[in-house]
Amino acid sequence: MRQRRWLELLKDYELIIDYHLGKANVVADALSRNSLYALRALNTKLALFDDCSIVSELKARQICLPKNSELIRKILNVAHSSHLSIHLGSTKMYNDLIQFYWWYGMKLDISKFVLKCLVCQQVKAEHQVLSGLLQPIMAPEWKWDRVTMDFVSGLPLFLRKNDEIWVVVDRLTKSAHFILVRTDFSLHKLAELYISYIV
Repeated sequence: MRQRRWLELLKDYELIIDYHLGKANVVADALSRNSLYALRALNTKLALFDDCSIVSELKARQICLPKNSELIRKILNVAHSSHLSIHLGSTKMYNDLIQFYWWYGMKLDISKFVLKCLVCQQVKAEHQVLSGLLQPIMAPEWKWDRVTMDFVSGLPLFLRKNDEIWVVVDRLTKSAHFILVRTDFSLHKLAELYISYIV
């Protein structure tokens, strides 16, 4: 009885109802379904176009787009690097776009577009530094053989118009020297201070 009511409701629409017998009629689980969120997000991205004529042009052309490089570039920009996207790779971007659009050489255009994206190229795994095994840092054998230096800046002016503290630390003994300096001191002046205070 329920099926008959649904058939009465759906008979006014142009559609084909297929029935799959036996094991082919399996309800899809949540992981195997196409993401409706991704489809809605792409529609939302298209609504963000400033030029409403592009959206109406897309709706008029429906799925098959002409080889119009400006129109294709705008679609790729919205699908890849708008505020709602996350810099998809070329395969994921192709799978999302193929549901709505098609043009000749689409897969090649998408992969060329992603290859030109600086963010995508920097995030790729082959561009990351390999972590590998930790290498031990060699301990120095003599005092003041290896030192680390840093500046503490942004301080209020002291009596002698000094506004920075130069911190010099010995790596072996961990002893530190704090020297008052100014931001306009030259390297030669800092070397003189190093020799007079530390050496």
